Formats: sequence, C-alpha cells, structure tokens
Amino acid sequence: MEHTVVERELELRLILSPERSIPVPARLAYRSDDPCAVHITFHVDSDSPVHWTFARELLVEGVFRPCGHGDVRVWPTKVHGRSVVLMALSSPDGDALLEAPTPQVSAWLERTLRAVPPGAEAAQLGIDDALDQLLAR
Repeated sequence: MEHTVVERELELRLILSPERSIPVPARLAYRSDDPCAVHITFHVDSDSPVHWTFARELLVEGVFRPCGHGDVRVWPTKVHGRSVVLMALSSPDGDALLEAPTPQVSAWLERTLRAVPPGAEAAQLGIDDALDQLLAR
C-alpha cells in the first residue's frame, strides 16, 4: 500500500520573552501510515535537529481554540495584527514557546485532512481488518 507524505517547511519563532523572539526553521510532516500524528522538526538544517510528535487532532483544534495540557499545549492568538498559533512544548530537557503563522499551518493541516479525513484514521491503519482476522480465529 502506498502512503502519502505531506510536508511543509516554514519559519517559526521561539519566544524568549515578551519583547524578544528568534527565528527557528522547522518542517511539519504528516504520514498517512501514522495518521493520528504530526511530526515537527526544529532546526532543520543543523547538526542536531529536534523532533516532536503529537496528535494531529491537537494541532487542528489548537488553530481554533486553546487545547492540550501537559507536554503539549496549543492555542490561537494575534501578534501585531497577525494570526498565529502558539505551541508550548515541555520535556525533561526544557520548555519552549513557539509561534507559527496560522495561514501556513492551516493550509498544511488541510492537506493532511485531505490525505486522511478525520475519522478515517483507524481504516488507514487497518485496525478493523486486523480485529476481524483476530476474531475470526
């Protein structure tokens, strides 16, 4: 079975303080063989890129309203009149607050939703077929 990959490179902003942020090159990636997850790689061209994976549903919802708790929180806001999505990421190695441009994130998410529509993730994984085979034995 052939799988779809949807990628987008963009520049995020790492928020250091209310007055200061720095650009962070990033790549958003989605694979139809892992239909519930989105993958973000930060510092794409560096020797030590940072990878994060979390639920696609969390990012989709976070474009419209605050969501998530724990390691990943996402919410929409406006900065200098621009629509952005903020992502707060926490790990044992540290915390980061990143700003992403909403139009680019939304356009990329729409492509992922065309590749695997909401609610079709289980079919993409073949869970129903595997259960049928298991229960038929």
